Amino acid sequence: MGARPLHALLEESMGSEHIQLLLVEDDLDLATAIIDYLSLEGIECDHAANGLAGFNLIKQNVYDAVILDLNLPRMSGLQVCEQLRAQGIDVPILMLTAKDTLDDKLTGFSVGADDYLVKPFAMEELIVRAQVLSKRRSGQVSKLAVHDLELDLKQQKAMRHGAILKLSPIGFRILEVLMRESPNPVSREKLMQIVWGDEQPDSNSLKVHMFNLRKAVDGASDCKLIHTLVGRGFVLRSEEEPT
Repeated sequence: MGARPLHALLEESMGSEHIQLLLVEDDLDLATAIIDYLSLEGIECDHAANGLAGFNLIKQNVYDAVILDLNLPRMSGLQVCEQLRAQGIDVPILMLTAKDTLDDKLTGFSVGADDYLVKPFAMEELIVRAQVLSKRRSGQVSKLAVHDLELDLKQQKAMRHGAILKLSPIGFRILEVLMRESPNPVSREKLMQIVWGDEQPDSNSLKVHMFNLRKAVDGASDCKLIHTLVGRGFVLRSEEEPT
């Protein structure tokens, strides 16, 4: 997996909307320069000076993408990335590294980075790569978890209370969408578009799949996770979470 040409990224980044980034960088002069440049492009950016602080900010906030330095105090960039992916957090990550060897890049990708830039880099390229990443969630996550519900994407396996759930392929896909969006609601229209694309069945099909999915996920539990929000669609979260 390699970095994509800048001209291709420029085409993909056109028409970007409001972006909220997190920069995790211990070089304060570089961090200040990056944040100032981002602000000129209308991009908001929080900053953390060490890996642990960055990790905690990512868990507490919603970012469109994270710019993560490889060598950080308290928790390395590789450790931050690995821990985020292990917890099912799919925020896109752009890794900054002073190293340009193939092994270093492969190591970054193996723990869940989505893209990389080698220092020193042009600010224009940083902006474009961040804009492109901000438009999508990371494909590097292999496991998702909400409350006591777990989804293993590699093994295509869902578990609740440690027990394997019997799901149809469509049911598994619906559950994946709801878990990725949790605790935010997903409209019926968006859910059907993601799951079926342009070849959508009638609305009764979604009702049947949701009925079976509720039975599999919530049937044996006192804590219900799948909820219908009138006029808003569906949401997956524990009953204790605020609406």
